[in-house]
Amino acid sequence: MNKILIIAQREFLSRVQKKTFLLTTIGIPVLIFVFYAMIIYFSVKTTDNFQIAVLDQPNLFNGKLADDDADIVFSFVQNETASSLKQKVDTGKLDAYVIIPKTFDLATIKDSLQIVSKKSIGIMTRQKIQHTISSAIEEKKLLTGLSISKNQLDSLQRSNEIKFASTEGKNDSDVKAGISYGVGFGSGFLIYIILFIYGSMVMRGVMEEKTNRIAEVIISSVKPFQLMMGKITGIGLVGLVQFLIWIVLVIGLQLLLPLIFPDMLHQMQAQPMQPGIAGAANVAQESGAMAGIMSGIGLINWPLILGCFVFYFLGGYFLYSALFAAVGSAVNEDAQDAQSLMLPITMPIIFAMVIMTKAVNDPNSSLAVFGSLFPLTSPIVMMARVAHGIPEGVTVIQLLLSMLFLVLGFIATTWLAAKIYRTGILMYGKKPTLKTLWQWAIRKS
Repeated sequence: MNKILIIAQREFLSRVQKKTFLLTTIGIPVLIFVFYAMIIYFSVKTTDNFQIAVLDQPNLFNGKLADDDADIVFSFVQNETASSLKQKVDTGKLDAYVIIPKTFDLATIKDSLQIVSKKSIGIMTRQKIQHTISSAIEEKKLLTGLSISKNQLDSLQRSNEIKFASTEGKNDSDVKAGISYGVGFGSGFLIYIILFIYGSMVMRGVMEEKTNRIAEVIISSVKPFQLMMGKITGIGLVGLVQFLIWIVLVIGLQLLLPLIFPDMLHQMQAQPMQPGIAGAANVAQESGAMAGIMSGIGLINWPLILGCFVFYFLGGYFLYSALFAAVGSAVNEDAQDAQSLMLPITMPIIFAMVIMTKAVNDPNSSLAVFGSLFPLTSPIVMMARVAHGIPEGVTVIQLLLSMLFLVLGFIATTWLAAKIYRTGILMYGKKPTLKTLWQWAIRKS
């Protein structure tokens, strides 16, 4: 054990003391913050509104179109013609125009309106324009055909609030479900990235020592298993320290945004969100309450999520790093050999990501349960289920079984990888294959 700690200390210090470690650990969160701040700045400060002139000849909209998007401005004009509006579009005074003819009939679907512009209109802008005009026409059809008041129409369009609750009487709000979705997906995706980055780092470290013949000197003092575990432990500690620094920096920099952009953030919250934003933010904005998000965050079991994240981060890292180390010990200078041998290792990780996309939406499905118990996929899939809480997303028995299976999987893969590592670290001049690795693994000591 002492030799493993010495090797782990060497691997840890040799990486932490490099300038590249400081640059990546501190520079990446700062760079992300700078880009994020620039996005906020330019999205709020932009003055490039899309100007659309509306020539409403039958006075269908009474000089008003519901403009929910500040990026699109409808201006009603009079005493204009198609040629004069076209000239203004050509000269850049307007972005587009639409003419509603006197013969426009609300009762028929044959009549259509044409938005005329000089430049191509993006798909998102098209959808916003179509939605605004179509909603206004639909409202006019209802008011005209049913002879009801505007207040009655608004009452018809408003739907009764539908709430969700568990059998234990707990409120299962849409905000909480949306936040659980985001936390589960983000946690699983982060572990997915970590497994690839630091697993590959272990493999490259083993390959480097093998090609430089350093391993031959080290093996004379320590056992191959001790060398492998020392490298895995040392690089794993580097990843854990780097990850903790990233969390502190990201949270700290995020807290600075309201101080740097107090007015801008308020304006962004007032603007409608684009399609595809997570459900939690959409629901909170529709209810008009930032407190909704804060209450939803308060319903999340953060100690459970953080504790599980650390456990599955370490468990998944050690499990896959042992396999990556085995591959690194088997290959020589040719990187293509490593890529071909990495396929059986990377496929379960990719498969886990596919299951996770199902688990964040349906954490109790049979596929999600299987993925959270199977050791090769549980580090990613279980985080998607844990984010929904206990017992709503995962039962205590399933969580304990998943942890037990992950520990047993780590022991099994480490034992298998150690047998491959023992032979491969001193093997030169032979192109490895999966059959060769299997023969090394099953060979008796």
